[in-house]
Amino acid sequence: MQTRPVVSVIIVSYNTREMTLDCLRALYADLAGLDSEVWVVDNASTDGSPAAIRAAFPAVHLLENSRNVGFGIANNQAMARAGGEFFLLLNTDAFPKPGAVGSLVAYLRAHPDTAIAGPRLLNADGSLQISCFPFPSPSRAWLENLWISTALPNHPVVGDYRRWPHDRERQVDTVIGACMLVRRTAYEQVGGFDENFFMYTEEIEWQRRLRDRNWQIAFTPTAQVTHLGGASGATEAARINRHFFDSLDYYEWKHHGLAGLISLRLAMTIGCFLRSILWTLVLVAVPRRRPLARSKARLQAWLTVRQATHWRLDLRGRAQC
Repeated sequence: MQTRPVVSVIIVSYNTREMTLDCLRALYADLAGLDSEVWVVDNASTDGSPAAIRAAFPAVHLLENSRNVGFGIANNQAMARAGGEFFLLLNTDAFPKPGAVGSLVAYLRAHPDTAIAGPRLLNADGSLQISCFPFPSPSRAWLENLWISTALPNHPVVGDYRRWPHDRERQVDTVIGACMLVRRTAYEQVGGFDENFFMYTEEIEWQRRLRDRNWQIAFTPTAQVTHLGGASGATEAARINRHFFDSLDYYEWKHHGLAGLISLRLAMTIGCFLRSILWTLVLVAVPRRRPLARSKARLQAWLTVRQATHWRLDLRGRAQC
């Protein structure tokens, strides 16, 4: 009788060949002794990723898409096929430290009411990376875009998740999707990612649905993962922001209705406008910061116009990466 693996690791790859290989090396070093399987879903990479993965890691279950279907659909494809008791969703730029996966498994086994456990994320230099956040809402958008949360860092709605030192276990609203361990039975109850999302916010919406079904989301610092994140220029930043705001619009519309969406967009428009003014002042007053300030001012001005004028909930139809 075939036994179910403890963990099915799922990695979505898109033109990150060398990083994906590095991720797999770190992963397999951590998985030693743990009954597991590894799935990689490649979203039509053009950098030779599939061939390189096959050559270096023949045991990997590799799914190849003919186009970039996005983060959520790709993960859903693998979760529908994977056999693990738990799913570890792992970004290609996330590198588990020794014992990380085992610590996450131990946490979920000790807390049967918890659907997702997230690790302590570290930057490349070893510093803490904030990885837990409250659910988005219109009121929170106003607090953040008018800098009220900055002026009141201990505000219970916004400040708490950013101020605590991430040195103890606790229940949270959301953990970011760079690395999360998911209980299969929770997935079977609520389903996978909403496939109307292409990228960004889909893991937040998923955790919202889990919380609505009385599942808990948790952070545990005993598991540590280095997460590099992405660096981008002005053109790339504009594309990323477009996808992010499209997804945030859909989240607000889905969970807070039209009134919530309108409130969010008004808060975001005002916030982007204020930031464009701030960066313009930096551009004029601080010569050594001019290259950065010019780029930031242009981006925030573009976002101001985009937030005020773009009102289509056009998610699956938007341009591919």
